[in-house]
Amino acid sequence: MQIHDQVVLVTGGARGLGLAISQCLIAEGARVVVNYHASKAQAEQLALQHPQQVFACQADVTDKAQVLRLFAAAKNHFGAAVTSVVNNALIRFEFNGDARPKVEDLTAETMLQQFDGAVLAAINTTQAALDDMKQAGFGRIINIGTNLVQNPVVPYHDYTAAKAALLAFTRTAAQDLGQFGINVNMLSGGLLQATDASKATPDAVFEMIAAATPLRRVTTPEEFASAIMMFLSPYSRAVTGQNLIVDGGLVKG
Repeated sequence: MQIHDQVVLVTGGARGLGLAISQCLIAEGARVVVNYHASKAQAEQLALQHPQQVFACQADVTDKAQVLRLFAAAKNHFGAAVTSVVNNALIRFEFNGDARPKVEDLTAETMLQQFDGAVLAAINTTQAALDDMKQAGFGRIINIGTNLVQNPVVPYHDYTAAKAALLAFTRTAAQDLGQFGINVNMLSGGLLQATDASKATPDAVFEMIAAATPLRRVTTPEEFASAIMMFLSPYSRAVTGQNLIVDGGLVKG
């Protein structure tokens, strides 16, 4: 199925990286379900700009009941089921090395908040999409990870552990769902310049990353978003259970 034939849900799709993903999908001709939690104005503005392609819908993706309502509303709006899901939403996190919790500060609440935002949210959207994807014999699920799992240059313990768990779920889900024509993959980025989550990062950190990166620059949200299109396109129909690192070559493998 070509991208322009798909109905793609982007969680957290109204700001930061999510907005870049939504805009890239719009440019490809897809119908886009822009999920938001608090960014109502931004989501509705996007829907006003692209009324034929964008449906903005509020839902807390850690709440299964709200996610089920989100999928039903999207299907009703477009008259077609969601074919593809990009699990992008980031729950209350900021890349601020000085303010991060150290090992001695970690709590179950801190860890579970990030686990819920990464893994539970992906489980909720995957389960909500399954019936229609199975019926169609087609589905694309793309989870957004981080290269900090491979290279924890800044030890964001809660965030990185949650994304590592999401990578494991990506691979187990791919094994379970491939028989139905559903591909599950992950794209992992480094620090992006710039998003709401990275605005607290000092310029010196971006400069250090750029100097160590083969492309000699920090990846932008738009560059990362464009790589997602590969996993949505027919060219990756035999690719599942993979983790593609998109960071300009900084981290290998």
